[in-house]
Amino acid sequence: MKSEADLEDERLASLAVVLPLAVTGFVIAAGCWTLFAVAGIHLRAELSLSDLQFGLLLAMPMAVSALLAVPAGLAARKFGARRIMLICLAGLAACMVILLTTDTFPGYLLAAGGLGLAGGFYSAGLQFVTSNCQRHRLGLVLGVFGAGVTGAGFTYYLVPLFHEAFSWQGVPLAYLIVLVLVIALLLLLTDPEDAVADSETEISTRIMFGRFRQQGIWQLGAYFGVVAGSFFALALWLPDYLSAQFDLQVESGARLAQWFIIPGALAQILGGGLSDRYGSPRVISRSLLIGLVALMVLSYPPMTLFIRGVETTIKVEFALPMNVESIFVVVLGMALGCAMGSLQRMVIIESRQNIAFVAGLLLVCACSVAFLLPVIFGAVNHWLGVRSAVFMILFLLLGLCQFLFARFSRCHERLALLQPGI
Repeated sequence: MKSEADLEDERLASLAVVLPLAVTGFVIAAGCWTLFAVAGIHLRAELSLSDLQFGLLLAMPMAVSALLAVPAGLAARKFGARRIMLICLAGLAACMVILLTTDTFPGYLLAAGGLGLAGGFYSAGLQFVTSNCQRHRLGLVLGVFGAGVTGAGFTYYLVPLFHEAFSWQGVPLAYLIVLVLVIALLLLLTDPEDAVADSETEISTRIMFGRFRQQGIWQLGAYFGVVAGSFFALALWLPDYLSAQFDLQVESGARLAQWFIIPGALAQILGGGLSDRYGSPRVISRSLLIGLVALMVLSYPPMTLFIRGVETTIKVEFALPMNVESIFVVVLGMALGCAMGSLQRMVIIESRQNIAFVAGLLLVCACSVAFLLPVIFGAVNHWLGVRSAVFMILFLLLGLCQFLFARFSRCHERLALLQPGI
């Protein structure tokens, strides 16, 4: 009979194989999410797309991810996370083939919808990695997996690079090669028993929703949706905002947007690790507070003040230099990333037996917010005519989230006295 130390060594060895493969797959999946944020600009010119058609290309991956997240989580619980991950990766590879062969808008729209399989991979992948780790390192492992969102930043870099050298279609080809490689490694290096399927498991969404209502998962899911959805929405919006705000080329704006996405995604590791040590509520509250300070600074638009002096009128111009604004954008991204990593850990610990389903629920909340916010950004920009209004909206949204979470965490702290380690 194996000792506890031997079992722990086996879990660590399994995690050392599972986690890198899952993170690599999520990096590519996240890159697929934002592929049309930059490539769509080139397609818009090539195919003479209308604003509605361009908006559909941007929205389809997030919309389909929201639709697939919960079903994929239920399927991962019933049939095995590893199997669902492989299906999602194979579907993404098929989408890359479509992008390489089509030259019509319906074809690109079909591929954009297929990219929503990235959401299914997230739901299944979360169960896959957590089934191989212990509670005391859960936050760190979840943070490392969530850091796969850096793939969105890689897309912002790769599309302009390939477009200048060859054609933007080189990016789908590169992703296709990596997807095939990850599929092969998953098949060769992982045991199907790493994510054991439970064909008898209860998959009634009505029963699960009722159970989660009692546990407070709905509130935590809503907070995660606001924070993660704000992060994703701003990641999609920043290339256009930065290029317009500082009179840059779209490619330059996309490269600058990486400094929001990549540090923010990696900050999930920091948030998860700190939560393992100090507890999730404390890290979430501090992170949101830092994010609110950054948003307050970014919300101020360029302005000119006229001060009536004794003999003359003094003209004072105020505008954040690009370097200063970039620093606060990085700080905002890291604050949101820390909060995402901590919230994800908190939700998973509260519902460890239903990880895949809860992961799908989290993604539905995040994708729904990420789908709605760009529409709100555009409407408010058109109404006010102030580009920094997007940060004003996020300040109000995250400020409300901070207030409600503070009330929620008081109840959670009382429970933590009885259940230490939460």
